[in-house]
Amino acid sequence: MAAESHSNPDYYQARQMSDFTPSPFMARRSLTMQPSRLREVISADDDDVAASHESSGPVAGSSSSSSTPSSSSDGHVFRPSKAYKPVDHSPPSSSVPGSRRNSPRSSTSSHSPRVQSMAPSWNSRVLLLGDAPGLPSLPYSQRSSFYSHMTKEFDERNPFTAPRAAELQEAIYAKFKLSADPSGWSMNSFPVHAENDDSLHDPDSPDMRGFIWSDCFAGPSSELLDLVIAACTIVALILLFICYPVLTYSKDLSLQNYIGKGVNGTGQVPTMPGNFGIIDKDTPKEAYTITSKYDGSELQLVFSDEFNVDGRSFYPGDDPFWEAVDLHYWQTNNLEWYSPDAITTSGGSLLITLSETPTHNLNYQSGMIQSWNKFCFSGGYIEASVRLPGTASVGGLWPAIWTMGNLGRAGYGASLDGMWPYTYDTCDLGTLPNQTYNGQPQIAAMGGSKGKPLSYLPGQRLSACTCGDDADHPGPRNKDGSYVGRNVPEIDIFEAQTSGATGLGQVSQSAQFAPFDMYYYWNNGTDAVTIYDASLTSQNSFAGNTYQEAASLLTTTDQNCYQNGGTGCYSVYGFEYKGGDNGYISWVSNNQPAWTMNSNAIRANAESMIGQRIISQEPMYMILNLGLSRNFGTIDFDQLTFPAIMAIDYIRVYQDKNNMNVGCDPDGFPTSAYIEKHVDAYMK
Repeated sequence: MAAESHSNPDYYQARQMSDFTPSPFMARRSLTMQPSRLREVISADDDDVAASHESSGPVAGSSSSSSTPSSSSDGHVFRPSKAYKPVDHSPPSSSVPGSRRNSPRSSTSSHSPRVQSMAPSWNSRVLLLGDAPGLPSLPYSQRSSFYSHMTKEFDERNPFTAPRAAELQEAIYAKFKLSADPSGWSMNSFPVHAENDDSLHDPDSPDMRGFIWSDCFAGPSSELLDLVIAACTIVALILLFICYPVLTYSKDLSLQNYIGKGVNGTGQVPTMPGNFGIIDKDTPKEAYTITSKYDGSELQLVFSDEFNVDGRSFYPGDDPFWEAVDLHYWQTNNLEWYSPDAITTSGGSLLITLSETPTHNLNYQSGMIQSWNKFCFSGGYIEASVRLPGTASVGGLWPAIWTMGNLGRAGYGASLDGMWPYTYDTCDLGTLPNQTYNGQPQIAAMGGSKGKPLSYLPGQRLSACTCGDDADHPGPRNKDGSYVGRNVPEIDIFEAQTSGATGLGQVSQSAQFAPFDMYYYWNNGTDAVTIYDASLTSQNSFAGNTYQEAASLLTTTDQNCYQNGGTGCYSVYGFEYKGGDNGYISWVSNNQPAWTMNSNAIRANAESMIGQRIISQEPMYMILNLGLSRNFGTIDFDQLTFPAIMAIDYIRVYQDKNNMNVGCDPDGFPTSAYIEKHVDAYMK
């Protein structure tokens, strides 16, 4: 096909740009030339091109007036005057058959003959060196000649070409020539020249040894020094890996197991970001010690939570001391579902909210938070500052703060069966199912309330009657090898209610026991019970049922310290106790002593054929919840308002500084191994 002719110069410019690939070597060499010299080269090439035009005339595709000076787009005027003779960079035709000797390009494109035959179009000039200031653009047709000039110029000026390099080498050698003998180099670098500090680099130098011993030890041999250093190293290792751990372990030995194993197996007191210490950083310093309201002794703070950090979460794993449960508390027929969503912190208080939120086929949602297997204490005083939910005069809500033994987990029935509310360490009829043996005692068949049997309990699971070879019992053992009876006792700081007779708000402050006295008549005489203000505190008519016996008294509350209908103040509730068969429990309401019971209240009962019940010796954990159940009393749905919120400002635990015992797995009453062995009962 015949070649197509184009009159548009931009066409040739595009073809020239696409066919030409600049050589990096040539570009590098071109930039070594001075701008003035580059202009001379370009000017000489322009003259050669002009002469070529005069002799050959116009070329197809170029302007008919190509011999006339023309202007580029940047304003430069070009005057071609001489013949253009491209430099031949290709090998001779005899050595490379079919080669295009006159092509200035390295490419063998089929367009090469056509492009070579055309005269340059000054409007299609291309810029070889970019927009360099002061340099004109270079047409494509002149580039081969231009590169030749640059190569020659580069070779003339480059000092490292073969001829110039030899001259340079001779000059450098003549100027910096060194003799073969280093001693003649005019500097003290040769080893024979001694320097003042040479002895410092030679450990065997007499000067070095003299410096060390004269300044430090004045004389012993290096062997003795080695022995001294080795001995010091051994002593340091002993101090670091033996003495230091022993000292830190025994520094506060009474706090080593403050958290149950399985949560923090090392027994270390945690220091965590976010104010999670065992004693809250926000607890006032003046609250670090208090005076006992029972006997006037000084008590030391061992745990506190001020709840001052807003937005805390109590889902499993979110808090080192507390965990909110996610379940229905079916044991007391509650109407609400306990959800972690119902518990948070705000405004410096822990908030437990009971709302009309349908969930899990129930119409209400509320919360229960526990320190089970996380923080426990044995003996001492616990108090909480609380604003009660709802209105004092409207009954039906069931707010509570209470404690239980760590071998049972509130809300998990399998862990409580045969464990709650036993407080017994005697091997007799009281440990048996229904509290009877071979029909004895006969009165037990009707010794409960309203003519019912006295007990429906299944019997004490971990009793003092357990055989010595029973490996399931967690211990401990008595001196004769028999097991100590283990229990899940309950002591309540309070359960709030409204008096049906007076319409005033009250708190029930109680302890639960098993086995039971006949008709649940525990000893509430003056030898066993002390009431500090009879105008506020009185006997609770509820004393027990077939599942529990309750030593309980009622105390009128501060009617202002409620969510609604008062000033919204907080009131302090608590109890102090000492465990064992010679112990006591003393309750506090509105920060004042309310009532005290001692071990005589639960003494042996011949009629029931049972022995002495004991005040709890088990490690006790804390439970806070807000419930709704007809089991606790009449619910006034017409007057209740929702949401109902119980707010806890703080909770603190104190103990005798000479008798501190915190932890969920103490040596005397271990729980961890038993819980791990029966973990399903505590988790499902």
